[in-house]
Parts: sequence; C-alpha cells; structure tokens
Amino acid sequence: MKTRVLLLPSALVAMQIGTLPLAAQSSDTGAVVEKAPELLLELNALQPSDKGCRMTFVVTNDLGAELDQAAFEIALFNDLGLVDRLTVLDFKDLPVGKTKVTRFDLAGADCAKVSRVLINTATECKGAGVEPRACIRQLRTQSRSGTQFGT
Repeated sequence: MKTRVLLLPSALVAMQIGTLPLAAQSSDTGAVVEKAPELLLELNALQPSDKGCRMTFVVTNDLGAELDQAAFEIALFNDLGLVDRLTVLDFKDLPVGKTKVTRFDLAGADCAKVSRVLINTATECKGAGVEPRACIRQLRTQSRSGTQFGT
C-alpha cells in the first residue's frame, strides 16, 4: 500500500517546527489518516562483542525537523530485574525523514544478562525549531531483539 502525503505551504512551515501532525491519504480508501510527528527508536539487536555488549538501534526521525543532536540516558536491567548501569547514548544528528542505524559497545556488559532497556530521559534534543522535550514526548519505541525496551 502506497501512502501520499499532502501538505499545504502553511503546513510545511508548521511541520518544520514540529507542531503539526502529518496528514496522509491512503490510495486504497481515499481516507485521510493523521500521523503525529514522532521519533522512532528501535532496539534492533544485542550481540556479544570483544568489549562487552553491542547494542544496535534503528532510529527514524519523523518529527518534521532535523535534529542536530539527540542523546538518551538509558538504564540496563540485569536478569534479576536490577539496574545494572545508567549510561548516555549519543545518536548525534538525525536528518528529518531519514532512518539511521547506530551501534554502541557497552564495555563489560553481558548481553545474555540484559533483560530490559529503559529510556530514562532525553539528555539532548537540539535542532532548529525543535522543542527541547520533543525527543522524549514524541518518542516511540519498539524492540526486535527479544529484550524488553521502552520508556
């Protein structure tokens, strides 16, 4: 199913500052579907590495504005459900409408013992016209790794 996005000039300006939901029209039904601006963060994989545990994320910036920097404080829970560590992951720049794959090696972490990854807060959320809390307020998470992931 293909989706077309119809935007008026005033909607383009509003989208650039992240204040207007996207309107999409389905070519099958002709119905207009509202798609709110979001930052999608997917925990794609956890893999052992020589340094510890390699975490692979797939992130898509659909906020309607480019992010010059996005960073999140995460908490790793061990197999007993206890917080093992807090760390900040810096995703750097995230162009609008672009999907980006980023890997982080967490020294000394054992992937087999990571039961949950929690996004504690956004420590950085910077971009022209981007509200500083947009990265956490409009964050949507998902996991393909089999490890629980979210806010």
